[in-house]
This record gives sequence, C-alpha cells and structure tokens, in this order.
Amino acid sequence: MTQPHFDYDLFLIGAGSGGVRAARMAAQRGVRVAVAEAGPLGGTCVNAGCIPKKLLSYAAGYAEAFHESAGYGWRGPAPALDWPALKTARAAEISRLNEVYARLLDSSGAQVIAGRARLADAHTVVVNGERYTARHIVVATGALPYVPAIPGRELAVTSDDMFDLPRVPRRLLVVGAGYIACEFASIFRGLGSEVTLVHRGNHLLNGFDADVRRFVAEEMGRKGVDIKLDWTVDSLARGKEDDLVLTSRMGATCAADVVLFATGRVPNTADLGLEQVGVRIDDKGAVVVDRDYRTSVPSVYAIGDVSSRKQLTPVALAEAMALVEHLFGAGQRAVDYEFIPTAVFTHPNVGTVGLTEAEARAALGHDGVAVYRSDFRALRHTLSGSGERTLVKLLVDKKTDRVIGVHMVGPDAGEVIQGFAVALRAGATKAIFDSTMGVHPTVAEEFVTLRQAAAED
Repeated sequence: MTQPHFDYDLFLIGAGSGGVRAARMAAQRGVRVAVAEAGPLGGTCVNAGCIPKKLLSYAAGYAEAFHESAGYGWRGPAPALDWPALKTARAAEISRLNEVYARLLDSSGAQVIAGRARLADAHTVVVNGERYTARHIVVATGALPYVPAIPGRELAVTSDDMFDLPRVPRRLLVVGAGYIACEFASIFRGLGSEVTLVHRGNHLLNGFDADVRRFVAEEMGRKGVDIKLDWTVDSLARGKEDDLVLTSRMGATCAADVVLFATGRVPNTADLGLEQVGVRIDDKGAVVVDRDYRTSVPSVYAIGDVSSRKQLTPVALAEAMALVEHLFGAGQRAVDYEFIPTAVFTHPNVGTVGLTEAEARAALGHDGVAVYRSDFRALRHTLSGSGERTLVKLLVDKKTDRVIGVHMVGPDAGEVIQGFAVALRAGATKAIFDSTMGVHPTVAEEFVTLRQAAAED
C-alpha cells in the first residue's frame, strides 16, 4: 500500500520552549521539520515570562541591598533607578535570546515559518494562506493571561505589559494571588511603587503549602505590600483625577496609576481550528492528551502549557523530548511528574518540591506524616537591619522515613531547592538528611540540622 506523501514529518505550531526543543531534537535526527510562530521566538518564558521577570526581580533586589548595606558600613545615598535604561537592557537581552533560538533552529535544519497557524484537517496546517501537510502535528502554543469579564477590564494591564510600562507606577494595584501576582507585587514594591494586592480568596498562592502561603504573606506585608483578602472585584473605572479606581462587590474602592490583572493563564487554543478537526478541549480550555501527548485526533499532539498537564517551562522541555523519542526513536523516554521543583520569585523567594502538608496527610493519613520546620533570621540580617525571616520545612513519611516534601521561603530559595529535588527523586530519607554535613554558615544547612518534629495539631 502506497504511503501518503507529506511536506513534513513533523509540524510544530508554536516556537516557545516546548516547540523549539521538539523541532531541534527531531530535525537533528534527520526528520523533516517545520515550526510556525506568529510572535518572537522563545514564547512566553523568553519574551514575557521567566527570563524578563527574573531580570526585574534582580533589579528590585538591588534596591533592598543598597538599603541593607548601611548596616555593613557602606555610606552615601543609594542610586536612583533609571527605568528606561533597565527596559533597554532587558530588551537587548531578550533580542539576543530570540536570535539564539533562531540560530539553533536554523542549524538543526528545522524550517521556521512566521505567522499564525491553523489546522485545516488532521494532516494540514494553514499559515498566511499557504497549506502545509505533515505526518504529525504538534500544538505547542502555550497560554495567555486571563482577565475576568468585568466592566472596565480594558483599562487594566496583564503581566505581558509590565515590562514596557512608560514609567514605574507610583501606585500599583495587583489583582490576583498566584505566583505571577505575588512576583510582580514584590518586584514593583522593590522598584519603589506603592503596591496593593487584592484577592477574592482568603490566602495567597493557592496550591502551595499552608505554612509557605502564610509566611510569604507576612514577609510581603513586612516589605510594604498592602494585601487585601476576601476582596472580590466588581468593576474598574477611570477616576476623577485620571487615576484608576477598582471597586469591590461590597463597595470598597482602591485607586492606582496602573492596575495589573494577574488572575491566571488560560491555554492558547482559540482560532487554531482544533475543535473543528475533532481535537478535544477540556472545560478549562486545555487540549486533552494521553500519556504519549496524543490528542483525540491520532496525528495531532500537544505539549506544554496548552495541554492538560503541568504549566512549567521545564515540563514543556521534558515533554518535547519525550514526544520526539516516542515518534522518531525507541520510545523509552518518559516524563515523571513526581517531585517537580518550583520557585516563586517573590521577595523573599519561595522554593518547593514534593507534597504539601495537606497533600501528605491526605495520602498517608494525619498521623502518617512527620513535620519538621524552622523559621529564623538569616545571618545576613543580623547586621542588615532587615526584619526578614526565613522558613524551612520538611515532610517525612513516618513509615518509610522518606522525605516527601521540602519547602523554603528565603533568599535564593529557587537555587537551594534544585539540589533537594535531586535528593527527593533519589528517595532520600530523613536519616540521610540527618547524616549529611551542612555547609556552614548557610541558610541551606538548616535542612540537614532539623532534629525535632513539630508538635502535631
């Protein structure tokens, strides 16, 4: 039987982290690959997410460091922030990364097609009016900021807009309590804005450990972020003094120069022709996939934030490599979604891997979990004058002694947690933690010196 001819073996829709990785890995195997992208190469992470946000976080950290340096004998006025200079430097770095991605794709042999792609059928993609056929099509279009449908929503900005504001706002109002909301609240407070964060729920960082959520809220408040919980947004309008006024359902108001809606992200599935060709979408707008990332249409796959799995850049990269191995290799690579480390670049940072205390008790029973925690003032702040504190927490399966959760709020928590993620994946027990020498004096050594379990509630 004659096999049908296709223009490509693999066609990627989206050149973000997952799309670029899949395109490169497949092309290096000799596979005929094309990738379509309507925006800059690199997707959200490079252009409006992880990378530029971390650069702004570094910038905000310098203001804090300048203030703290007085306790170490440094004298003189702190320098003022040149926001246009920071924006220019950030844009130059992102442009450099865009070029790196372009070179990587070109050198691998993958063809890049600029434009928004749309599925015409199970094996056909249309870009700029041109039709391309492929044996396999992969949707890797990521996710977009979500703004609730309230009156005046057009007056607000999203996280995508925060990097190119004309000036650092004197007053910033952040709506939301997820990691993006908390990060931008912390960053712009560090850059000098008066920051208010409002959220309809009763805690920040839903899905994180309860001690982490509480501790982050306390530390953000200590640094001057005004957090208003149980505050449901009703409308946004232009005020009498040309400011923006946010009104709650109870009639309370908050005024600001810039209002940021950081109320979550939704999979970027609109106008891709997915449902028309039979690709199933779940009630959250995500593409439903099986364990091999195949959708309900056998020739169409989805990876990364657009799919029904975990929305993290390293996960998209891992899924891309697993999919290429499945389609064009021995199919032995698989993504293990257990013990995925996560960082939140608030000030101070959050680092976490494994189960939360609530998840651990639900899985093992209330009495099956030992909790070890400590909060303290880091050595740095004995002279800095800062009241910042650090939290470390371990969760241990009492039956096996295995450490099943590590959580930290403190300086460089994202850096610290990476190593502990390796330990958890290796099955480290509390006895191994206890027998490990600490690096002294560091914050991280606290994890291997916790000896007394916390009293159970």
